[in-house]
Amino acid sequence: MKTTSQLHRLPILAAAMIALPFVASAQQACTTYTVQVGDTLGSIAQAAYGTFDYQMIFNANRDALAANPNSLPAGLQLILPCEDGRLTPDQQLSAVIESETQKKAATAKKSNVYEPPLKFVTSNNWKPFTDESLPGGGIFVRMAATAMQRGGNDRDYTVAYVDHWMSHIDVLLPSGAFDVSIAWEAPDCSKLDMLGEFSARMCTEFDFSLPIYEAAYTFNTLPDSKYANARSFAEYAGARICRPEAWPLGDLEVQGLTPPIVEYVAPKNPIDCANMLLKGEVDIYSIETETSVANFKELGVTDQIATNPALATFISYHFLTSKSNPRGRVYIAMLNRGITEMRESGEWYDILATGLAEYNKMTQ
Repeated sequence: MKTTSQLHRLPILAAAMIALPFVASAQQACTTYTVQVGDTLGSIAQAAYGTFDYQMIFNANRDALAANPNSLPAGLQLILPCEDGRLTPDQQLSAVIESETQKKAATAKKSNVYEPPLKFVTSNNWKPFTDESLPGGGIFVRMAATAMQRGGNDRDYTVAYVDHWMSHIDVLLPSGAFDVSIAWEAPDCSKLDMLGEFSARMCTEFDFSLPIYEAAYTFNTLPDSKYANARSFAEYAGARICRPEAWPLGDLEVQGLTPPIVEYVAPKNPIDCANMLLKGEVDIYSIETETSVANFKELGVTDQIATNPALATFISYHFLTSKSNPRGRVYIAMLNRGITEMRESGEWYDILATGLAEYNKMTQ
């Protein structure tokens, strides 16, 4: 992602979203929508929710969109969730979670006493995904805990919060102090020669679970910026791009955006990037769209920001183990079984939607 001290995560997909107002009027939240010629995820989200933040649409239609979110075939049926995340007006959030938990309780077996608890480590200050102040410790922690009780798993576990992401990579996982870190991005290891030092290291020294979440990373500028109307990543040459410390750069590395072509600025917190953009200290603030939307809302400057409608990347998050851990791949296999069952039952989406709804209530 950035310089060696800031590294953290990596990409999978690229998305384009050019708003076309002439197809926008038919799209409403809490319904299904048939894609029309010229639609993009951005234009659909703008019409249905009044924002280019299309993360919720992607979450609800992941299986249909994950392969290529920048190409929507006409006729594709998309679920447009209600604004609180429900898939339909008559659905209740947490209903699938409760059903699956009850089924698990009815068939639960006692853990093997000879197997010590699996040791998870994560960090605070990454809301709504990981933070001790959130219900269940955040969405990703809840997913890890649930995966440990699904897919035939019945292993005890512990979760600790160590608020220095790079220590997970440099010390805690390689030394065996912890078994799994929640959660990191998987680099595109098929493009190893384009990746920076840290991203390449992630390919060679760590193993990743199945994806637990795919986040849209958008590119935000001031409206009068010369980068506001960029339609290719090459047009970002010369830009000062802000991503906070420990966030990924791999999605940009594979686009050829590496120093000295661009300059990366990496303050500690996402909100710092938002403030730096407003002050003109950086040209572009790029991060997962839900975080940037929340930052600009908190600062009361949503109407002062231009989100690029044509450029975005997708970055997938995973549970991570060290290749030096002799049981690491066993733990990944356990987690993958749980993730697969959660996807198939709908519990994965329910955990995500419920967690986002709870977080939104806390921040209102």
